Amino acid sequence: MNEEASRPPEGDWLGTRFLRFERRGSLAIVTVDRPHRRNAMTPSMYFGVRYAVDHVNRSDDLAGLLITGTGDVFIPGGDMAGEDETPWGELSLLGMDLTPFETVRNSRKPVVSAVNGICQGGGLLIAMLSDVAIASPEATFRAPELLRGIADTGYAQYLPGQIGIPRARDMLLTGRTIDAATALEWGLITRMTDSDDLLGEGLDVLTATTWAAPRARVTAKREINRQYGHYDRVSMEAGLLSEEFAEGFTAFKQRRVPNWIRDDLRPDGRL
Repeated sequence: MNEEASRPPEGDWLGTRFLRFERRGSLAIVTVDRPHRRNAMTPSMYFGVRYAVDHVNRSDDLAGLLITGTGDVFIPGGDMAGEDETPWGELSLLGMDLTPFETVRNSRKPVVSAVNGICQGGGLLIAMLSDVAIASPEATFRAPELLRGIADTGYAQYLPGQIGIPRARDMLLTGRTIDAATALEWGLITRMTDSDDLLGEGLDVLTATTWAAPRARVTAKREINRQYGHYDRVSMEAGLLSEEFAEGFTAFKQRRVPNWIRDDLRPDGRL
């Protein structure tokens, strides 16, 4: 590992070679690009997205941020089977403070997600909490946390407010995958466009969000955010130390189903 690849975030460098920060005039684009792990997020990648939002908010010459992925994957969530390939510190000590979700939700400047493919776990939270989320027809959406032994109180709080209680139950309790058309109908995203037009459409949407008066926009966003309420972070952090999470993590890594599933109900392969 060279020194450049392992240094902390600074300026337009996001602390990992798997995130690219690009400027398009007054707009910034963060592209998740870790193809050999299907864009699975490491601790440094999650922190890099969080840093990027803060970087845009602090930069007088930037007005908004677009987040997208590469190939047929947007963001599939955290890497449960690998390791951080570009560490620059003991990021595990920061725990949930690494994640960008609340930073995206509370960003003073607009954040738009352009969902180009598989979107689940932390990726779906990023898309949901962006100011606007658009997707290509090939995009798919899933919240598999409960299948991994993760008591995700963030999803339990945010998803019912986004798509309604019955649909949130269905997604969380079954781990079902929905397509882009269903995501549009349910309100997980608000626009769908052809893959070839996704980046351009995303930048157009981001541009439109910058036309609102900045202080008025922040005030309106604060009121919108109140509709989500606040999740129980204490319970979620405790759950990440539980035996269920340890088993869910191990089962996923070993490509098997977790041991809490009864023998006569076990599916083939991992969940």
